[in-house]
Amino acid sequence: MQTSGNYRDVLGMRVTAFGWEDALQVLDSGLRPGCKQRIVNFLNANNANIAYGNAGYREALAASDMLLPDGIGMDIAAKAIAGEAFPANLNGTDFIPALLLHIDRPLRVALIGGSAAAVEQAAINFKKLAPWHEFRAISDGYFGEEGSERVKQDLAAFAPDFTLVAMGSPLQELWIKSNIGPEHGRLVMGVGALFDFVSGQVRRAPQWVRDLRFEWVFRLLVEPGRLWHRYIVGNPLFIYRVFRYRLTHDRVETSAAE
Repeated sequence: MQTSGNYRDVLGMRVTAFGWEDALQVLDSGLRPGCKQRIVNFLNANNANIAYGNAGYREALAASDMLLPDGIGMDIAAKAIAGEAFPANLNGTDFIPALLLHIDRPLRVALIGGSAAAVEQAAINFKKLAPWHEFRAISDGYFGEEGSERVKQDLAAFAPDFTLVAMGSPLQELWIKSNIGPEHGRLVMGVGALFDFVSGQVRRAPQWVRDLRFEWVFRLLVEPGRLWHRYIVGNPLFIYRVFRYRLTHDRVETSAAE
């Protein structure tokens, strides 16, 4: 399997293959007045595993206008399936702050998800980072099905340009697909645990650990009870699925060529 334009194939999902600057410029341009709404999510080894066995969730990811690569697992998959890694690791914890700094005109940015304390503090810290934008904590992520209508109404009343939804996978992508309309922003992104990091509630790995692509090891050491299954079981399972996918599709292509 191979590259196709600006995409790489990861277990049958089209993941955008942009460098940092291209990704920032494309999303910036999509936030201009008159542009249609764009839904952007991230793909990593964990939610690729979830999608593998959950057709509804896979459809939600496939409905994204862009899927951005998050983590070393995406490079392993891209090299195995397409023959080359992604140009950049566009993980949300680094990419979202960079995008907010890149866009120099004022935006209205809505935050949904995380704990009440995390989403409020994240809005405050984002304002310190990029004070020309207006940030609004619309809701924590624990409003339940019965609270969705209220959250949607509050979000529409704020009339955001850019909405960040941080409920974790698969909930955030499913919620976005089922609930987000054009009145909820020109750009909507599912951002996982971003507010926990931005608020300071969860510590990030030191930069040298991130540079070595071992941030997942640091996270496992910090939160072993919550993350051991994701990494100790999930990472080998993901690699197995990648190589099985590669072998299966190699056989299909060989048969087609004969």
